[in-house]
Amino acid sequence: GKMSYELKHVFASLPQMERGVAKVLGGDPKGNNFLYTNGKSVIIRNIDNPAIADIYTEHAHQVTVAKYAPSGFYIASGDVSGKIRIWDTTQKEHLLKYEYQPFGGRIKDIAWTEDSKRIAVVGEGREKFGAVFLWDTGSSVGEIAGHFKVINSVDIKQTRPYRLITGSDDSCGAFFEGPPFKFKFTLPDHSGFVNCVRFSPDGTRFATASADYQIVIYDGKTGEKVSTLGGEKAHDGGVYAISWSPDSSRLISASGDKTVKLWDVGAGTAVTTFNMGADVADQQLGCLWQKDYFLSVSLSGFINYLDKNNPDRPIRVIKGHSKSIQSLTVHKNEGRTYIYSGSHDGHINILSYSLTFPVHYWDAETGDNDDFLGKGHSNQVSKMVVDDTNQLVTCSMDDTLRYTDLNKKEYSASDLVKMDFQPKSVSVAPGGLTLAVCIGQVVLLKDKKKVFTLEGLDYEPAAGAIHPGGSTAAVGGADGKVHLYSIQGNTLKKDSTTMEAKGPVTDMAYSNDGAYLAVTDEKKVVTVFSVADGYSVKNDFYGHHAKIMTVAWSPDNEHFASSGMDNMVYVWTVSDADTRIKLPDTHRLHHVSGLAWIDEHTLVTTSLDATVKQWTVKF
Repeated sequence: GKMSYELKHVFASLPQMERGVAKVLGGDPKGNNFLYTNGKSVIIRNIDNPAIADIYTEHAHQVTVAKYAPSGFYIASGDVSGKIRIWDTTQKEHLLKYEYQPFGGRIKDIAWTEDSKRIAVVGEGREKFGAVFLWDTGSSVGEIAGHFKVINSVDIKQTRPYRLITGSDDSCGAFFEGPPFKFKFTLPDHSGFVNCVRFSPDGTRFATASADYQIVIYDGKTGEKVSTLGGEKAHDGGVYAISWSPDSSRLISASGDKTVKLWDVGAGTAVTTFNMGADVADQQLGCLWQKDYFLSVSLSGFINYLDKNNPDRPIRVIKGHSKSIQSLTVHKNEGRTYIYSGSHDGHINILSYSLTFPVHYWDAETGDNDDFLGKGHSNQVSKMVVDDTNQLVTCSMDDTLRYTDLNKKEYSASDLVKMDFQPKSVSVAPGGLTLAVCIGQVVLLKDKKKVFTLEGLDYEPAAGAIHPGGSTAAVGGADGKVHLYSIQGNTLKKDSTTMEAKGPVTDMAYSNDGAYLAVTDEKKVVTVFSVADGYSVKNDFYGHHAKIMTVAWSPDNEHFASSGMDNMVYVWTVSDADTRIKLPDTHRLHHVSGLAWIDEHTLVTTSLDATVKQWTVKF
């Protein structure tokens, strides 16, 4: 029986959004996938079933835009340093074909010629705002001139004769002929930043969208102005993005006025207005028309599948995290498993699926991937656990502990416990017990109320765990020791026993049956103590190359997982330190910040890359 692991499922992050900045979505010429970026990752999602995702993580800097070649075989992605990577889409490994540095600075948009042989790139380069070159040699095939500020958008006519258009913060568009591409004239029709320029698929028209609330239509071959959409203004706010219909007769536009509009271009009128909400987070910063789908992206990062028959209610909204994830727990309820993840910005997300159809259930049938209702934590959620009464207990850098009823999935103000100091770790046991380890304090809570506080300790408490029997609390210190306390009524009494870890303690957990206590430390070791043998050392586990961050026991009580700053996850066997599974690079460039087990063969990891991944582990 060889030990093995495989990636079972990826719950991808949302697009990384910035207020007032357009988000470019890349469409797939074959119509199956769409592309967006978050951090250093390019996310490829299946448009019919967005639970199917693939993530490209080879950029060293934050990626801003990714576009398929018209052939469908390659993707070009650009980052904030001005690097363009062109990589294979057909193989799982996404081999790098070419890498170029057309200028130094943020790349904002990319366009290919229809033969997939030439690429135009624009942005805020230090020496120039754009470049156009051959995909296989990088040699220049023209000059992108005519602007004196950052270029936001570029497109190339997909029929011959080629034309190229750009839009800039200097309030102008520009029109080029080629190849080699040469500046012909300025398009002076806008009075605000030009955010997006796009040719119709048949090349007969192009449209420019601006912060001045207008969308202007031009002749694709001559560059002459033809009309404006909606007369004086297309929207009641800046227009960030436009995307044409496959038949070139209509387009959709996304605006800061929190609407998306569907236009009949010939008539110049809006056929449908999609109202996306009233909150700032509902501003629409990106859109994509692909096959029969209309997609838009809100400032919140949510991806909306719009329904032209029901414009105020999207068919589906993809939610999740767009900020790094700090904490994770898993909970079973009525035969279903729910994954709760908490992020850097205080946001808690729920993923649920029945174990038989993990993907389908989560996605297609119910889209059950949602956020709690009501007002939640205002800062990073550091740790989370579920107690025996179906309460999710979370602790946050906003100096609070919060109890959320998972049957209601709703925050309530009465279940918020204010702490004197920032809580770092939280642990629960049957009978309503909670142990919160704070900076300089250890607090015992019963039924959501503080009942006992230890302070003035001669060590700095770093992590804690309550024995499943509810009679003992273990607290790990920065002094490299584990201090035991017996829980007597509503008090904590110091025990004479202390155990030695190999370095300052970072995390700890009892096995579910209470037989073992696993302790991780900054000196890269996991020490497991045997509870029945007076907490004698059962085994030491060496393998991590950097500080260990978190530990989680398998339901089988024989195995446990640990993750470290070395970006490694190990699954260990209690009785034999050499029988282990190493999962390298689970989240590529990021260490794993949360670990949880769904069952003895399924481990869930999450990370600062804002993705949640599910792994099948076999012994």
